[in-house]
Amino acid sequence: MSNPAHKSLINRIDGVTFWLYLALVVIGIVAVFSVEYRSTDPSIFMMSKSHMKQSMWLGISLFVGMIIIFTESKFFSSVAFLSYAICLLLMIITIFAGVNMKGSHSWLSLGGIRFQPGEIGKIFTSLALARYLSLTETNFKQTKDRLIGIAIALVPALIIILQNETGLALVYFSFILVMYREGLPNSILISIFALGFLTVSTLLLSHMAMFILITTITILIALLMRTTLKREGASRIVLIGSFLFALLFSQIIIPLAFKKALKNYQIERIYTMLGQDVPQEYYKASETTENKKKDPGYNVRQSMIAIGSGGLFGKGYLNGTSTKNSFVPEQNTDFIFCSIGEQFGFMGSFVVILLYVLLMLRILFVAERQKSDFSRIYGYCVASVLFFHFAINLSMTIGLAPVIGITLPFISYGGTSLLSFSILMFILLRLDTERQMMIH
Repeated sequence: MSNPAHKSLINRIDGVTFWLYLALVVIGIVAVFSVEYRSTDPSIFMMSKSHMKQSMWLGISLFVGMIIIFTESKFFSSVAFLSYAICLLLMIITIFAGVNMKGSHSWLSLGGIRFQPGEIGKIFTSLALARYLSLTETNFKQTKDRLIGIAIALVPALIIILQNETGLALVYFSFILVMYREGLPNSILISIFALGFLTVSTLLLSHMAMFILITTITILIALLMRTTLKREGASRIVLIGSFLFALLFSQIIIPLAFKKALKNYQIERIYTMLGQDVPQEYYKASETTENKKKDPGYNVRQSMIAIGSGGLFGKGYLNGTSTKNSFVPEQNTDFIFCSIGEQFGFMGSFVVILLYVLLMLRILFVAERQKSDFSRIYGYCVASVLFFHFAINLSMTIGLAPVIGITLPFISYGGTSLLSFSILMFILLRLDTERQMMIH
């Protein structure tokens, strides 16, 4: 068997990962074309059309990818912290000098090119987190080092929230999965799920009902752990602290966030997902008239109708009723998957989902075979970001998650999105070519 180190650089590129990536991008261009195609178009090669722009961005992505492949692999770890700091600076500048698009202030305009620093921030956050966690002086069992790792992941999210781009900000929480792989204790994940349960319960129940629920659960825990509570003072402090925090969170923090931070359309999307009407106390009078003209569940219902109408094998390419007649808003971006479901049915949707699953499993396989901690952790960062986008976007299209503007990787239309995901992939491919090396 030949030693991988003796192969040429191109031959050391993981072909399975590359071809899965390329297959998804091509499917995306085909899907975007089907959304905007009209029989009256004079040509399918009109540069004003989204599929042609996406094809151009694929060419740019492959060109940038080749530059990455021929870049020294140690370069990515050496510039990790600097690139992260520059990206944070760009995000902060965007708060004050960004372009307002659809209520979001997360875009910067340089000449005729617009891009989202938050999108490319996923790349530099992945590099910075991988660099920090792979440092010899980092001991992830220590609370201080864990807090620094969490800060590296979530500071960009906080800045993006200030840009009024909540959906993109949530993507950065996917890095918690990476830290869990590196030794974050189960108690953290349990706390996250408990916080999610507390949030949903607060939205569904009245203030009094939540008070009774939290008090009852606390009493039950105290009864089950009475021996431990008598013996350990720290356990009593934790239980009382958790009780007080749960009350504060449900009675004050959530209501305040809905009244002050979220807009009506965001609140409507959340409650639509939960199958509930929005409580009158959360409506803002200045927005009420405008929002009453809109149906917050329209996009999701039309998406589900399109996917369901595809049946087992679909209506055929370019024959989708919802696709051709633009019944689903944002169909070439957030809701691109419904065009696949309508035209290619359950089988076509299954193939696309299978490609994603295979790609993510392959990335995990590639990550685990690295000798370098930096390369392994970076691989997990890529997998986590892809998984979050994939899971949330599909959940959005079938009504299992609120519509928060999360794109489907490689398939949704968008130059910045495609380029950032491509860079994530090609850096991983480059690091993998040196998998026998210890990159620090």
